Amino acid sequence: MEETERVAKRLEKMLKNERIEETALKYLRRLRGVDMTLDILTKTGVGIIINKIRKESDNPEVATLGKNIIKQWKKLVPDKVESSGASNVNAKRSPDSKNGVGSDDGGPSEIKRSRAEKSEPVESTVPPASRGYFPIQTMTTTDQFRLKAREMLQSALECGTIPSGAYESEFLAIRIESAIFDIFNSTDSKYKQRVRTRVMNLRDSNNPNLRLNVLMGHVNPEKLASMTSEEMASKEMKDLREKYTKETIEDHQMAVQTRSADEPMTTFVYCNHCGHRWKFC
Repeated sequence: MEETERVAKRLEKMLKNERIEETALKYLRRLRGVDMTLDILTKTGVGIIINKIRKESDNPEVATLGKNIIKQWKKLVPDKVESSGASNVNAKRSPDSKNGVGSDDGGPSEIKRSRAEKSEPVESTVPPASRGYFPIQTMTTTDQFRLKAREMLQSALECGTIPSGAYESEFLAIRIESAIFDIFNSTDSKYKQRVRTRVMNLRDSNNPNLRLNVLMGHVNPEKLASMTSEEMASKEMKDLREKYTKETIEDHQMAVQTRSADEPMTTFVYCNHCGHRWKFC
């Protein structure tokens, strides 16, 4: 476990500095000999890091070795987990199928593949966050409501162009849904409503930055799961709400004569937004 975590951090540092050198081969060979378990994979996120390494490396040996390691580790994942897309070592992205990397390692279904082909990676105007791995717990489930929610969230994340350097949308969708489930600990109406609002906001064409910020790691899945509608809103919508709040306050200022006629009137103010009351002369 500790050895895998150390190697994962070194590979991650190479990714962050965009320096995938020959030393990557040394680390990959070391990982190939590790007695890997599903628990280590999910807690270190090493599968995602290797997947990223093999995609960005210009060294064919690195790409091939990384692909073989991912293929070997996928055998640790139960069939039900693979079919639900709940493994964080699942490596997929349609551009890789064009150069033969990642197209035959237990890839996604035809539906997911065609969806990914429509979302070609592009250069993002949003700078990437630190490419740290996510320390997560196993997020497997066979609940049909939860699996459907994950599909909806993944579809929302892939509804537009996918920026270069983005995290795996499938992995993000699993984490978002798992965080929502942890809040309610059931799939009741509140859970379903929370999922629907995340999907609608991620698909909102007037608020593209929310989806980009989630994909690039600036808004982590756990944060998105608990955000209010106001927090998810676009900057324009926040400015508009602030404007209306200010106008509401100004419209409800009442000047009252509380002293003699020659004294200035006292203005009583009540904020309809927060309920605060105050007065001034």
